[in-house]
Amino acid sequence: MPSKEFHWPVRVYYEDTDSGGVVYYANYLKFMERARTEWLRALGFEQTALASEHGVIFVVRRTAIDYRQPARFNDELKVVSTVKHLGQCRVVFAQRIEGETARVAGETEVACVSLASFKPVNIPDTLMNKLEQHI
Repeated sequence: MPSKEFHWPVRVYYEDTDSGGVVYYANYLKFMERARTEWLRALGFEQTALASEHGVIFVVRRTAIDYRQPARFNDELKVVSTVKHLGQCRVVFAQRIEGETARVAGETEVACVSLASFKPVNIPDTLMNKLEQHI
């Protein structure tokens, strides 16, 4: 049975930090975005192929994030992602970024939309079948 969690490593670079020497708050969202993209890739789905072959893209509809402890330059982090909810045209991901202790927790809802109209459409069956294995 496939793992319900996807883990993606991240190292904090100097460019990720702010003047206080900690990760700039918006960069945690970038780390989470990269992890979701890499998860799709690990499942065998490139976002460019979803667009060209199925005419769909995923857009962020909503996000919430809880900052618990800052990460600093050169920290080795891990983004842990799970599917919290799977609908016909949307996925809610629960994600956390961990270091030596829990750092950040968040939730992101993405919607599958038509590339032509940007209106919600069903997630392609091949991808839906893979995602269902991770609930």
